[in-house]
Amino acid sequence: MKITITCEDKYEAQKLASLIFIKDGKETFITGILNVVKNELVISLKDKSAHSILLENEANVERFADFTQSVIDKEHKIVSTKILENQVEIVKG
Repeated sequence: MKITITCEDKYEAQKLASLIFIKDGKETFITGILNVVKNELVISLKDKSAHSILLENEANVERFADFTQSVIDKEHKIVSTKILENQVEIVKG
């Protein structure tokens, strides 16, 4: 399954991609969504840190939350991320 999430800018897209998936170890790093405020998403990672990511709008936040729920529930893993300007293509399997 694949989704493309639009972030506020290129920097936020790079941050999102690097925080949720570690390419070298093919490891999914996101463990939860702590908070959502309008277009801002606060996620928790395996190392217990929390990070804020600004997406383009609330619709992207909802789509990301729905898509990653099965990853957080450990039913799926993120298998790749690809950055295209201010967008992140996320593939789970």
